[in-house]
Formats: sequence, C-alpha cells, structure tokens
Amino acid sequence: MSYTAAALLGVLVAVLVDVAVLRVRLLGRVAFWATYPIVFGFQLLSNGILTGRGIVNYAPDAIIGWRLVHAPVEDLLFGFALVLLTLDLWVWWGRRGVQRTPRAGEGSRLLNRAAGRRVRERP
Repeated sequence: MSYTAAALLGVLVAVLVDVAVLRVRLLGRVAFWATYPIVFGFQLLSNGILTGRGIVNYAPDAIIGWRLVHAPVEDLLFGFALVLLTLDLWVWWGRRGVQRTPRAGEGSRLLNRAAGRRVRERP
C-alpha cells in the first residue's frame, strides 16, 4: 500500500468514525473548522522543517509528488485524520464522564468505580 492510499484510507476511516461510529460529528461544527487552521499551520511548519532539512524523506513512488512547504500533501491528509480521531475520542469519552472534573492524583471517577475503588463524593 502506498503512502497516498494509506492517507486517503485514514481520512475515510476518521470521517466514518466521526459521523457513523461515535456520532460526535465534529465535521459539522463551526468550532472545528474555525480552529483547524491553527493545527494546519503548525503541521505545515513542522512538516516543512522535517522534510525541507532532509530529516524525513519519502520514496517518490509511494507519494503522488505534490508538495506543500516541502512536505507531501499526503502528510496533510494523514495529520487531518489523526487530529479528527483524537478529538472525536476526547469528546466521546468526555460525554461519558471520563475525566469530567479531573484532579491531580485522583484520576477519573468512572475509572475508579470500574476498578472497584471507593470514590469519595465531592461537596
């Protein structure tokens, strides 16, 4: 499988997880699209440094060859999929109470209950 195919598959899986599996639907939120350019900008910066200085190289036959700030466009697709999946899981777990009110050393109340530990209720 080429890097291009893997990146496209990653985006497809991330979109399906967002819309159909976890049903978080971040892709339909203005807040997601309003803040994604920040992530995109830093992704271009880091990819540009890594590929522009030759720290990371790609086999020419594994990518389509289009580059943006020295990095192949596949990196941008792959990064989008990673960010979307991470945020989907964050929101999904948050809706289930995992780390809703985190305090240092206590961990999640939900995880403590699942482990059979006694959970002190907060005032």
